[in-house]
Amino acid sequence: MSNDKTKYILLGIAIAVVGSIGLIVWSRTAPGKYDELAQCLADKEALFYGAFWCPACAQQKKVFGNSAKLLPYVECSTSDGKSQLPVCIDEGVKSYPTWVFADGARETGVLSP
Repeated sequence: MSNDKTKYILLGIAIAVVGSIGLIVWSRTAPGKYDELAQCLADKEALFYGAFWCPACAQQKKVFGNSAKLLPYVECSTSDGKSQLPVCIDEGVKSYPTWVFADGARETGVLSP
């Protein structure tokens, strides 16, 4: 293979890798479908209590897609996943996800937007 061909092949691979990384970053930071709703929940002082190890919490975040980053999320689990943090104990959170709204209303489980 000639030296020029090798350079072009390597350049093409580099462009593909950089492009792929850019696409991944863009897809994770792009505005989400539910940005306004998630921001409204935060503005209205609703709170989403969950745990990093909780499959239902992961599902709740997945429902919101890229908008999940705007949700008013409160982590309840200790880093070892064996205990609950005081903020959630004090709030009386017994299962995840638990949504607590400013008027005191509570919902548990995965909610649809």
